[in-house]
Amino acid sequence: MTVTLKDVATLAGVSVKTVSNVVNGYAFVKPENRRRVEEALAATGYRPNVGARNLRRGRTGFLALMVPELSIPYFGELAGLVITAAQKRGWSVLIEQTQGTRSRERETLSSLGPHLVDGALVHPEALEAPDFPADPGGIPLVMLGEHAVDVPIDHVAIDNVLAARTAVSHLASLGRKRIAAIGRNPERGTSSQRLAGYRSALAEAGLSYSDALVAPAEKWHRSVGSAAMKSLLALPSPPDAVFCFNDLLAVGALRAVAELGLRVPQDVAIVGFDNNEESAFSLPSLTTIAPDKTALAEAAVDLVHRRITGDKTSPPQDIQTPFALEIRESTGGR
Repeated sequence: MTVTLKDVATLAGVSVKTVSNVVNGYAFVKPENRRRVEEALAATGYRPNVGARNLRRGRTGFLALMVPELSIPYFGELAGLVITAAQKRGWSVLIEQTQGTRSRERETLSSLGPHLVDGALVHPEALEAPDFPADPGGIPLVMLGEHAVDVPIDHVAIDNVLAARTAVSHLASLGRKRIAAIGRNPERGTSSQRLAGYRSALAEAGLSYSDALVAPAEKWHRSVGSAAMKSLLALPSPPDAVFCFNDLLAVGALRAVAELGLRVPQDVAIVGFDNNEESAFSLPSLTTIAPDKTALAEAAVDLVHRRITGDKTSPPQDIQTPFALEIRESTGGR
């Protein structure tokens, strides 16, 4: 037999309205009543009809998440955290992978609408301001990540330039003089910001910038990092430190140094970016920039929720979430 709200209310000794408030996550319920309702929900096995509830509210019950590549651990981890944060608000998440190309990102963005999702979190790499519609299908958009594009929508990210500067300043503080970078890609907005942070740190340390020490990377994958590291180490004056624009490039660089019979960090110190789980278990373990991915996911979902539930006219918010430098063995830490 189907359990109803009235059944739960009778067992808990409260009104149907109180049960409804608990089920829908409203805060204004007395602690004792909430406890009794939660016990009654568990005892009866009540399950809300989410589809019917969303239909009454005029919602789909879904959020969209647009990311470049799920094969890059950062985006896989971020997607999992967004799903967790969305579930707390009663949403499921539809994930779209764009490979970071402008055409695919533009196509995905144009396909979104209230018939499909209630809101969208977009992590672009190549979109430009004209690609964002003036009215994005009637749904709120939140932009994630460090891609610099001037559009009037909510945005959540770390200070990417400062994070890169922090990583390179750490290498300079160790006395390294020829600090290279791996990851330059003019098609990726994230790359331009990390390159800006790299150059800023060199200038602050009194070190000269050289194009020869900045290796391009079409994809931020391990194999690309390995090949780039070997090219840098083949220079007449090779680097004594390398800042990699993500952890996968750095893991590839670690492998290349080992294959060439050199030591990390004695011969070459290496810093990555993202603090993927792999970075703590590489050999040596990888010093890396650690964004607070949980804070980023929760802030983004909270912004969508606020826009959907009433805050539709206030100016766009630009929220910066924390990061830290995780110092490990690749720069002499533990």
